[in-house]
Amino acid sequence: MKIGVIGLGYVGLPLAVGFANEGHSVVGIDTDPRKIDAIAERRSYIEDVPDADLEQIGDLFRATSRYADLASCDTAIIAVPTPLTRNREPDLGHIVAAGTELARVLQQGQLVILESTTYPGTTRDRLVPLLEESGLAAGRDFNVAFSPERIDPGRTDYTLRNTPKVVGGLTDACLERAVALYEEVCDEVVTVTTPEAAELTKLLENVFRSVNIALVNELAMLCDRMEIDIWEVVEAAASKPYGFMSFKPGPGMGGHCLPVDPFYLSWKAREYETQTEFIELAGEVNQAMPYFCEEKIARALNEHEKAVKGSRVAILGVSYKAGVGDLRESPAIKIMRILRARGADLAYNDQYVAELPDFGLRSEPLESLLESADCAVIVTAHPELDVERVVASAPLVVDFRGVTRGIESPNLLRL
Repeated sequence: MKIGVIGLGYVGLPLAVGFANEGHSVVGIDTDPRKIDAIAERRSYIEDVPDADLEQIGDLFRATSRYADLASCDTAIIAVPTPLTRNREPDLGHIVAAGTELARVLQQGQLVILESTTYPGTTRDRLVPLLEESGLAAGRDFNVAFSPERIDPGRTDYTLRNTPKVVGGLTDACLERAVALYEEVCDEVVTVTTPEAAELTKLLENVFRSVNIALVNELAMLCDRMEIDIWEVVEAAASKPYGFMSFKPGPGMGGHCLPVDPFYLSWKAREYETQTEFIELAGEVNQAMPYFCEEKIARALNEHEKAVKGSRVAILGVSYKAGVGDLRESPAIKIMRILRARGADLAYNDQYVAELPDFGLRSEPLESLLESADCAVIVTAHPELDVERVVASAPLVVDFRGVTRGIESPNLLRL
């Protein structure tokens, strides 16, 4: 088979490599010339895809910005970003652009699959009409399906191969073709009856996490007032062998999906005159966490007779999760913006993120950073972080990840 993948980011690149590994010819489409050049040079820009994987598949995978190259493909998979607008409403601009360009080269008999996370009805009501501008009819002249991505950057135990793939087709024939495609790279394919069911499946997965993270974050703020160790409470509750699933508090949610998906669902629900108050409240709680974290830093500095303004605050870990350099919706970035607005002198250390151009900062060596800091803040605890060294070297440490549990020191505060 010849497969086209539109969007070569955290979802599209691993997908393209997965199909090429099975011997299929893959054309990747992206608007970023840096990504196209990197793939031509067999250099990966995604942690989950080593350079060696690109070298191994060789000429089976190539990247271009030319949609015309998709005309010869059997399948075109759309894996573009679906962010929020400034008003926190769905922004389908990338899907619309991809669908519009694809319609110009769409051929009879092709299969088009949308993988971008979105609200129910996007595939049928937004993508299909764009594709039918080609003069071809969906479900008759070409096939359409939705299959939500399930990528967790940095994770190695669950990969494209062993993570079940959910698929919903526009028609039975569409579903059959999509299942046959994904069976090439996935051990298990889970079918649902419609694209809408597949779209909502993805939102449910992430709303479930968002709501439970919000619950434990709200409890963490209460525990701060009550002077109870939230980490001890969560650990004790997790000892129950049934009826409880452990979620950990933190400085907020990051990545593309969790901070975004609940708003996609709540926005769509309003079309049906339904208020998803529970889901929206969870989003509000999680959005408030960086502000709570900044307040905790300010209180910690105050107890050490220092003001936020003029204090050198060292942020340890700026990516949204440990072990990766992904900055999308990172709570560390939000905390830094709030601190800078209050006059803090910011610096950071993150071996996965070399620089933050928006702040005019580069990652500094940990040792010199701790020596010069008034306060060190653990926002993202990368596996390599020596927390004992941090506590021993910095005059004040605030830990938002609970990685210093077991260490007792007068200069240490935890969430």
